[in-house]
Amino acid sequence: MSARWEYLAMFNYEVDAAILKPHLPPYTEIDLYNGKAIVSVVGFLFNNTKVLGVKWPGFVNFEEVNLRYYIKHFDGNTWKRGVGFISEIVPQFLVAAMANLCYNEHYSTAKMQHSIKQQNEQLEVEYSWKTNGQKWNSMWLKAGIALQDIEPGSEEEFIYEHYFGYNKLNSDTAIEYSLQHPRWQVYAVKEHKLSCDVGKIYGAAFVPFIENANPISVFLAQGSEVNVKMPKKIKQATK
Repeated sequence: MSARWEYLAMFNYEVDAAILKPHLPPYTEIDLYNGKAIVSVVGFLFNNTKVLGVKWPGFVNFEEVNLRYYIKHFDGNTWKRGVGFISEIVPQFLVAAMANLCYNEHYSTAKMQHSIKQQNEQLEVEYSWKTNGQKWNSMWLKAGIALQDIEPGSEEEFIYEHYFGYNKLNSDTAIEYSLQHPRWQVYAVKEHKLSCDVGKIYGAAFVPFIENANPISVFLAQGSEVNVKMPKKIKQATK
């Protein structure tokens, strides 16, 4: 799959690592930043999406909101830094069905909308989503329009620079896929707000750390073209 990912908003929260362990794919470990286990509520745009080089009418441009956490896998030579997902939400059933089938992801569907506004040297980005019977959830932020490089060793680098995804196929098999994209640039975030029914969407275990807490950081990246490679299975640990 290839697409252009744009306006990647990251609301980052410190959590108790214990709530992530039940979600870990086999042969992965939680990747800590300065001793902290972190999850991110992420909103971004899929644009110009192609699957096996083909644009599917009605499924080219859409929003995604996900809750992800940070993990790593040792392949026998090096540690691969990756992400795992608690939830991934898109507006189209076909997108969710294909991702769940091919990558064993955690996609569901909801009504979604977004707004990107630039005025007076300010950039406002908002993603909203709702399922039947729910109120609208939203993530909103305001940032400057100047782009900045991600500093080596920074928290922004830890959050954005992950080039592998891992999912659990069964108790002794993990799925690994790689992503390719250039190093992104970021905007300086000035204001932000998350309005989300965390318990209904992500589970009660995450409420104290997200709904009842402030983020430890909020970032916004410009994005780029992204290529997601076909998945492979990992069936044994490598010493």
